[in-house]
Amino acid sequence: MRKRLERQDAIRRIVRNERVKTQRALVDLLKAQGYVCTQATVSRDITEMGLRKLPEGVYVLAEDLHMQRMVSDLVFEVKRTGNLVLVKASSGTAPGVAAALDAAEMDGILGSVAGDDTILVITEKEADAILLSDTLDKFRGVSPETSVSPVSAAHKSRAQHGGKHQ
Repeated sequence: MRKRLERQDAIRRIVRNERVKTQRALVDLLKAQGYVCTQATVSRDITEMGLRKLPEGVYVLAEDLHMQRMVSDLVFEVKRTGNLVLVKASSGTAPGVAAALDAAEMDGILGSVAGDDTILVITEKEADAILLSDTLDKFRGVSPETSVSPVSAAHKSRAQHGGKHQ
């Protein structure tokens, strides 16, 4: 029982921090952390934990689905400096997105402050900010190397033109 729970905690950390698309990849990542398991074992864990796949084919935790939906629908930009993460969202939606972030109880987050369209998240360490930024980018469907999604570019264009679509 203890091994199973420890392995599932490791799966939880991996899925939150990596872009895992296949059970085989998850087995390989677990093995790299010293867990001996088979794809069948991981398949049972995935079912038991209620993991889901995003449209991009990336696994997500069931408890993160609400946050993922909010982030993918409402967040258009994520920037990081040091242990701070700045999240830009559609006007009026930042408090709801911040509440979803808080409810996810992600490791390393000390707290957040939300305005109308901006959230400032304070993390314990810079490494925590990097993980949070990468996780939010994963939920937005953009690669961690790209900090601005196509939605962001459209939003900026509307903002520059008084909110009108061009």
